Amino acid sequence: MIKAILDFIFKVMVLGVLFAIWSHYAEGCEIQSKEIEFENDVVITTIILEAGGEYQVGALEAVYEVIMNRAKKRKKTPAQVCLQKWQFSCWNGKDIQDNITKAKKHPRWEIAKNILGKETNYTNGADHYHADYIDDPYWAKSMKVTVKIGKHIFYK
Repeated sequence: MIKAILDFIFKVMVLGVLFAIWSHYAEGCEIQSKEIEFENDVVITTIILEAGGEYQVGALEAVYEVIMNRAKKRKKTPAQVCLQKWQFSCWNGKDIQDNITKAKKHPRWEIAKNILGKETNYTNGADHYHADYIDDPYWAKSMKVTVKIGKHIFYK
């Protein structure tokens, strides 16, 4: 009888410890998943607000390629690259959450979301671009044009 009680207490303690460990890691996963969701939302928002109105093949993917090429080159997360000052005009002087909310209403949000994680090479390795309706930025003279997709000219 005492052995049965001790076995029962031991099992309850083991379950308690396992539950505590699981709770700790589950909480961490929730925080991590919210951070990942925010990171993804920033990247998708950048794609949408920079090229959501472009319907040429590869237009959305090209913006994503530039983000990823810069992230690799600068050793930053894609969201950090997107939010760097003066890197993507859609963020200049704009509230992050307001931009995300606006972009989530765009009809191409899901299309842009599905680009994440895909490897394409529409830009031939570009890490810069600008719209063709603005004057060439100061940095364009020192770079090589790789491709023009829609209204964007890509460089590396």
